Amino acid sequence: MSAIPPLYVDAMILLTGAVAAAPIFKRIGLGTVLGYVSAGVLIGPIFGFIGDADAILHFAELGVVMLLFLIGLELKPARLWTLRYDIFGMGALQVISCGIVLSFLISLALDSFEMALIAGFGLALSSTAFAIQFLEDKGETNTVHGRKALAILLFQDIAIVPLLALLPLLSHRGDTGLGWTEFFSGIAAIALLILVGRYLLNPVLRQIAKAGAREVMIAAALLLVFSAAMLMQAAGLSMALGAFIAGVLLAESSFRHEIEANIEPFRGLLLGLFFLAIGMSLNLGAIVSYWYIILVFVPASMVVKACLIYAAARLFGTGNAPAVRTAAVLTQHGEFAFVLFSAALSLGLVDREFTSFMIAAVILSMALTPLSVMLGERLISGAAPEELEEDFEGAGSPILMIGFSRMGQVTAQTLLAAGCEMTIIENDPDKIRSASEFGFRIYFGDGTRSDVLRAAGIEKANMVAILTARPDVTNRIVDLIQREWPDKRLYVRTYDRTHALEMMDKDVDYQLRETVESSLIFGGKMLEGLGLSVDAANDIVEDIRYLDHERLLVQRSEGMQAGSHMLHTQPVKPEPLIEPKTESEGLDEVSREIVENAQLEDS
Repeated sequence: MSAIPPLYVDAMILLTGAVAAAPIFKRIGLGTVLGYVSAGVLIGPIFGFIGDADAILHFAELGVVMLLFLIGLELKPARLWTLRYDIFGMGALQVISCGIVLSFLISLALDSFEMALIAGFGLALSSTAFAIQFLEDKGETNTVHGRKALAILLFQDIAIVPLLALLPLLSHRGDTGLGWTEFFSGIAAIALLILVGRYLLNPVLRQIAKAGAREVMIAAALLLVFSAAMLMQAAGLSMALGAFIAGVLLAESSFRHEIEANIEPFRGLLLGLFFLAIGMSLNLGAIVSYWYIILVFVPASMVVKACLIYAAARLFGTGNAPAVRTAAVLTQHGEFAFVLFSAALSLGLVDREFTSFMIAAVILSMALTPLSVMLGERLISGAAPEELEEDFEGAGSPILMIGFSRMGQVTAQTLLAAGCEMTIIENDPDKIRSASEFGFRIYFGDGTRSDVLRAAGIEKANMVAILTARPDVTNRIVDLIQREWPDKRLYVRTYDRTHALEMMDKDVDYQLRETVESSLIFGGKMLEGLGLSVDAANDIVEDIRYLDHERLLVQRSEGMQAGSHMLHTQPVKPEPLIEPKTESEGLDEVSREIVENAQLEDS
């Protein structure tokens, strides 16, 4: 038997760890990220199945790169401009204040000012991959605190550039690393990327799309991300920054949704691999040697960081509850600290033992993030539930669905399976968060307001589906649309027979009571269980459906009490039903009469 290549064995071990750990940790409420990290600790430091964690970590950093690219795709330049105060105000205040305070506190225990400064600003950075994944898992990316956290994370991703540029100034080996010449080269690389993205990307993608081969479009999307990332790396900057800029440049492209769909599977897989590699790179020896210091240092640094993030958020007008949640989700130290510490190690600014200690502190802070989030929720347990922000970037489709009820969820799957583009709005934050976990993109908004419907793109919609749960809300929406957009076709979920008659009086294009069809199908299956043939059961169901519709028409003109003769309140024939799985003459006779009557009506 030929030997299995080690690469395949390593891949099998990593996939097994991810598949086993992630669902378990998500089920117990700790999130998939911590599951990946824990699996990495088992695979690497504890059992030693894979030894070269650094090689895997360098490759898996592409997951962070793709994450920043997808974040950029969601941020159109106009929307990014609206966040400028949060990004460059609140974000800058957070990084500078956390860096200075943490550096000062660390300097009290160290003799080297340079080491304390590097450690302080390295720990001031949070984990973009961890925080965004955590928010996505909970469906909170569109909340107030989700947007504040994103703004801070974006500035932190930008801040790594000047931090790396300043390292050589602290080093006695100033001929190494990122100097000012390389820094200005980075600025030129950013300008080049912006020019290429603005004038060349769309024409090139248009030509590739004409080829009609999906695999070519996937390859083009990957090439785009990697090219932008490598350009920044060649200039001495962050790969993630290059990917983010490329994403922003494509945010208004007509190819945005296709590129996002092509990149998403690779992003998820590589990001999981990244967290596995983080766990594998944990130095358990450093933890064992300095466990008593880490036990105090990590929680203390997280508390200090949380307080400063809370203060920055409050100074920039964030409410108390969102500020607490923002601080709680960003208390951990981030993956860019690894980059900063590695660069400092290569310049001789820190030693390897100190670097291992700091990396262990970063990883353990990530592991404590779920606990910090739970503590944050405890602090604001009496506060009102946080509302989502109304943001309709990307809205405007041929179909507008108002309300993501149980009926709406099934209807949406039907339309999406047929390739229909649709915009869904819902005003229940819990439903939006829950639906986000299953991959639905839903906009928060109140469908009874004309400004919300206009922002959601009702002018572009050919059809509006109203699937709200309360009849009074449905009536208000129908009245609003018929008054301001009378040309729109309305398909309405109705609550009961009275509500259905109201919608018929309003002349909506189609209405359906939420339980009618499911009840008819259920009754048909029961008839089949009693021994009736499928065709005969379908005939009876169709007859009930027809009589129900005719009765509605009669009630519409004559009142609710009309049409009672169309109801089957007694068995059609007096013959009793026989035991299941035997021939039923009575029911067969009924079905034959229905068929014969239908044939006579057709003739």
